[in-house]
Amino acid sequence: MNFYNIMPFYFYIFFLKKLSLKKLFNAVKAYSSYLLSVLFKKTNRFAYPISISVEPTAACNLKCPECPSGNNTLKRTKGDMDFALFKKIIDEFSPYLINLILYFQGEPFLNKEIFRFTEYASKKKKIFTTTSTNGHFIDVETSKKIVLSGLDKIIISVDGVTQKTYEKYRKNGNLNKVIEGIKNLAEQRSVLKSKTPFIVMQFIVFRFNEHEIKSIKKLAKMLKVDKLELKSAQIYNFEKNTQLIPTLKQYSRYKKNKHGKIVIKNKLRNKCNRLWISSVITNTGDVLPCCFDKDAKYSAGNMKNISFKEINNNNFSRGFRKRISEDRKQIDICRNCTEGLRV
Repeated sequence: MNFYNIMPFYFYIFFLKKLSLKKLFNAVKAYSSYLLSVLFKKTNRFAYPISISVEPTAACNLKCPECPSGNNTLKRTKGDMDFALFKKIIDEFSPYLINLILYFQGEPFLNKEIFRFTEYASKKKKIFTTTSTNGHFIDVETSKKIVLSGLDKIIISVDGVTQKTYEKYRKNGNLNKVIEGIKNLAEQRSVLKSKTPFIVMQFIVFRFNEHEIKSIKKLAKMLKVDKLELKSAQIYNFEKNTQLIPTLKQYSRYKKNKHGKIVIKNKLRNKCNRLWISSVITNTGDVLPCCFDKDAKYSAGNMKNISFKEINNNNFSRGFRKRISEDRKQIDICRNCTEGLRV
C-alpha cells in the first residue's frame, strides 16, 4: 500500500482523544436505528447524527464547471453563516457529535468567522473538525490562524500538476498559489509545534488529468502532506458530459451498461445509512438529508427557528426515510449518489 493513501498513526490517536462514552453510546443508537430501518422499515432515528456538515458559506472564488456554487446554478443564497447560528448548532450537537465537517458548497475561508467556528467546535466542545478548501487563501497569516484554531484536518484540492491541466476544472484558479499555501500551512504547523491540522491533498480524477496520477503522487511526497486522496468525480449530466469521465475504471463512478448507455455503478438499493448517521446544515440553517441535496430541496426544518431534536423525527424526516426505503430511485438527488459504492 502506498504510504500516501493512509493517515499517520497519530491521526487516529487525535481522533480517539475526542471521543466520550456518551458519544459512543449515541453512535451505537444511530447505527441501531439504521439497522432497524433496513430490517423492519422503521423511520425513527433514535439518536443524533454522529457526523454533520455545517456550511460556512455557499460562495466561492472559483468557477468549477461541475459545482453549483461555481457555475452559478445554485438555487439558494450564497451568504455566510453567522456565529450565533453556528454556536446554536454546535451547542445542541456537541454532547453527541464525533465529526464536524466545516464545508458543503462554497469556499470556507471566504467566511472570516471560520477560525472562530473551528476554535469553538474543536477546542471548547472537543469535536473532531475537518474542512475542505481550494487552497487559494492560505497565506502565512491565515496558515497561522488555521493551526491556532485547532482544526484537526484540512483537505486541499489539487486537480493537476500543471497550470494548463489544473485550470481545466479549477476555473480562475492558480496552481502555484495553492502549492504555496500547502507549504505555508506545513511550515506554520512546524513553527507552532503542532501535529494538526492533518493535511490531505485531494486529486479529483477526470479524463483530462488521469495521465498525471503518477506526477501528483510525486508532488504529494515533495510537499510532505499527510495523505494523498484520489477521488472519483461527480458529474451531473453524466450521460452527456462523457468527456469528463475517466477511462481508468477504478476512478470512475460511471460505466456503460449492456445497451451502451452511461449509468452510475451504484445499484441504488432502497437503503441509505447517511439518513441515520449524518446530516447537512446549510449556511442559513436548513437541515438536509445529505450532501447531494445541493439546492436544499428536501429541508426538514431550519435551526434558526427550532432545535434539531424537533426536526430529527418530524413528519418530513420520517416521510423522507420512508420514501428511501420504498423506492430510492424515484428521488432525484439519489440518482447520482455514491452511498454504498466503492470506486
